[in-house]
Amino acid sequence: MEMMILQPLWDFLLGHASLLQSPLFPVFFSLGAYLTCCLPYLLLDLLSLRWASVRRYKLQSKSTVSWASVWSCLSLTLYNHLVFLLPVTVLHWHLSTGQLPAQAPALPRLLAQVFVCLLLFDFQSFTWHLLHHRVPWLYCTFHKVHHTYTSTSALTTEASGAMETLSLGFFSGCTPVLLGLHPLSQLSFFLLNIWLSVEDHCGYDLPWATHRVVPLQLYGGARHHDLHHLKSNCNYAPYFTHWDRLIGTLETRD
Repeated sequence: MEMMILQPLWDFLLGHASLLQSPLFPVFFSLGAYLTCCLPYLLLDLLSLRWASVRRYKLQSKSTVSWASVWSCLSLTLYNHLVFLLPVTVLHWHLSTGQLPAQAPALPRLLAQVFVCLLLFDFQSFTWHLLHHRVPWLYCTFHKVHHTYTSTSALTTEASGAMETLSLGFFSGCTPVLLGLHPLSQLSFFLLNIWLSVEDHCGYDLPWATHRVVPLQLYGGARHHDLHHLKSNCNYAPYFTHWDRLIGTLETRD
């Protein structure tokens, strides 16, 4: 039975194989998923201007999201995707000869693959992030753009320079391939990774947030990453807390 749960979904996707294998699909899938994940938090930003019941969940209650910052973040994201990520995905498509498998993965296998991939991506991003904060040239040349905002909001997630966007895209794109993930597992990982990244930057400590669901403070979430943008010398891992805890850079809000 477990082998069959995902098969109808995979059969549907195989029916659109030409779209899945299009050189344009990765960029527009990533961009569409990202903007879709941002929309609920943009709505909260609008509501928080009028309703104190929404604003009380903001991590930095005095901060507001202006239309100027929304446009700045959005235009930078679109620019990076179309000018830099699109040519890379077209080149990858040109060199790729892979065929889509007929069988979907079993659900436990998909969940295990996505979890392992998320752990590895978390380590890669933590190492990259720490290095760019410890080496001044790397910070000033590449990472400083992302720290323009000391208060996070959903669209600041991908408000970064071209090289930072490409490097994180490289991690998220190559990690599933190195682990030999099924294409459906890859898509699932991409969606989860985008959602968690946006949630990290959303600027809200909501009752249903991921860090409240994962036990034992193993997951940092929006509370930890917003503190990183505010102080810049702590909480370098994007999701989990174990690497920061290990090297002594973990900080929590009182």
